[in-house]
Amino acid sequence: MTDADTEARIAAVRAFITDLPYARALGLDMLGVGAGWAELALPYRADLVGDPATGVMHGGAVSALMDTTCGGAVMSHPDAGVATATLDLRIDYMRGAQPGQTVRARAECIRVTRTIAFVRATAHDDDPDTPIATAAGAFTVSRPEGDG
Repeated sequence: MTDADTEARIAAVRAFITDLPYARALGLDMLGVGAGWAELALPYRADLVGDPATGVMHGGAVSALMDTTCGGAVMSHPDAGVATATLDLRIDYMRGAQPGQTVRARAECIRVTRTIAFVRATAHDDDPDTPIATAAGAFTVSRPEGDG
């Protein structure tokens, strides 16, 4: 894969994520994307709170952030196709996000086979040394007909 191919793949990932209706509804922001990795942010909003008593963001919103970030990491990997779907995603929550803080996720595609890509991700708020959650997932690898 040439540098131009990699840049085109990264541009496609950026466009895909910014065009996803649910990503727009959640307010996901693309922080960065490169060959096999992606970083997204989920800004704090009152309508995403899961527990009004504490102001903690709903775990489903954090799950959507992590799933989308993982998908972006797969799509940006030079050995994967430009389309993917989640096969399996395990998310381990370690603590609630601090009310008022943006949640950031970074995912890395750690291995790509002919049909499956494996990804790991971490989410944190303003304290990157204390994760909110970690994830491990398997995603489909879609290749054009006759490729791979």
